[in-house]
Amino acid sequence: MIRLSGLKLRIPHSEEDIRAEIRRKAKGRNPLSWQIVRRSLDARKKPDLYYVYTLDVSFSEEKKILHARGSRWVRPEDKTYRFPHINKEKPEKGERPVVVGFGPAGIFAALMLARAGFCPVVIERGDPVEIRTKKVDGFFRGGELDSDSNVQFGEGGAGTFSDGKLNTSVKDPSGRNRFVLNEFVKHGAGESILYDAKPHVGTDVLTGIVSSMRKEILSLGGEIRFRTKMTAILEERGKIKGINCLERGEIKTIPTDVLILALGHSARDTFAMLYEKGLKMTPKAFAIGIRVEHPAEMINQSMYGPDFPEELPAASYKLTHQCSDGRGIYSFCMCPGGYVVNSSSEAGHLCVNGMSESGRDGSNSNSAIITTVTPEDFPSSHPLAGIEFQREYERKAFLLCGGDIPVQLYKDFLADRVSESCGRFSPQIRGQWAFGNLRNCLPDYVSRCIIEGMEVFGRKIPGYDREDTIFAGLETRTSSPLRMERDSGCQSNISGLFPCGEGAGYAGGITSAAMDGIKVAESAAAYMIMRKGKK
Repeated sequence: MIRLSGLKLRIPHSEEDIRAEIRRKAKGRNPLSWQIVRRSLDARKKPDLYYVYTLDVSFSEEKKILHARGSRWVRPEDKTYRFPHINKEKPEKGERPVVVGFGPAGIFAALMLARAGFCPVVIERGDPVEIRTKKVDGFFRGGELDSDSNVQFGEGGAGTFSDGKLNTSVKDPSGRNRFVLNEFVKHGAGESILYDAKPHVGTDVLTGIVSSMRKEILSLGGEIRFRTKMTAILEERGKIKGINCLERGEIKTIPTDVLILALGHSARDTFAMLYEKGLKMTPKAFAIGIRVEHPAEMINQSMYGPDFPEELPAASYKLTHQCSDGRGIYSFCMCPGGYVVNSSSEAGHLCVNGMSESGRDGSNSNSAIITTVTPEDFPSSHPLAGIEFQREYERKAFLLCGGDIPVQLYKDFLADRVSESCGRFSPQIRGQWAFGNLRNCLPDYVSRCIIEGMEVFGRKIPGYDREDTIFAGLETRTSSPLRMERDSGCQSNISGLFPCGEGAGYAGGITSAAMDGIKVAESAAAYMIMRKGKK
């Protein structure tokens, strides 16, 4: 196979069109086969829309093509990821690593350790994804919140009930990113995630992927305990010796020398316990704001032009602006053809997120519009001060509409008043909602940034600042409000304890969390092999 980049084809086009363009670039030679490495949409010259491809192509005379004068063909680099540490002996009791949390970071850490023969024990405070999905659906319909199994907690983590974006800006010389995508395809995702520039899966597909990965871990000797919450870490002379956990009403002890913390960014009670036990952590900047909804058709026409081809996916966008007070305002976790969801996990507190199914065929598109808050904005310099900052505004959001999601039209947000009705389109929300004045549960500086940003964004996307734009709030769980300190070997100040993923402050989405889970599993495996060699 040899690689060709920058192959540009007008939309729509067929496989025969791709073949013809390959032949043209190869000076008339017929390709034996080809596979798509990357595909991105070029909509800069509307209404002329193109897909730009990178292809790996097989020919019978590849050397001649490679060495032709002015050739743009190259040999692709082999970036196949391989886990570096294998355990050939079945671990004894107390030697098995424990993974706390079964979101993307925990799933991939456990999967790699299971394949390498370490037989990990996983504990997850929430339910298996099948039960969790039913509980979340019940909560959306007005049922009670299960504080241990909800949009934030449970098998698959918070990413399960999201748009399922799989793109990341993390540099990846080791090939972990491609490995993660390949694993998702192996467990049920469509192959397009391997080459689309902005891959996504969707909640309806993610649930099946998560379930399939769990079954593989179990088949390899791993153990997964659901409805099990870590309540204490046990350490001796600065080294991990085990954990206590609450499993279905009973306190149990799990001995281990290796503990991987893949908690997710909402495990506030666990963060507090870890701080009390002396785990080093520092407050970290994150962002808060609201969810903005527009008709998907309006966004599609703005991004693609008025007469765009039907086969194009629902359009996405990315918006940023530097406000006059120096803060940034930007779009985050944009969900084309998606829904706003009640993502609360704590009684008496309310927050929202965005979610899309795989088809992204909802009537509205939504995005968070958020501004960064830093430790200087928090009530103190305490490592957990960012959590208290989140809680303060989530409590206000909960009280504003009695636990329902507060909704407000943009024109009424400007006027600082409660909306009375919707405009020309209605909210697409999973969860109960009611009209409320969102400015009453946001810091003033965030409200000012949102208003300034909306005016600017309306000049970038016509209609973005229309009067009946729908706001819903609050968006507070954009990333972890703290970072658990770790060294170059991914260990914390407590020997044998490995923080990882989004909750530890080292990731910002499904793919980056999964990649960090793999990275930490590598370090944990090396640590276990080293310790065994010393015994």
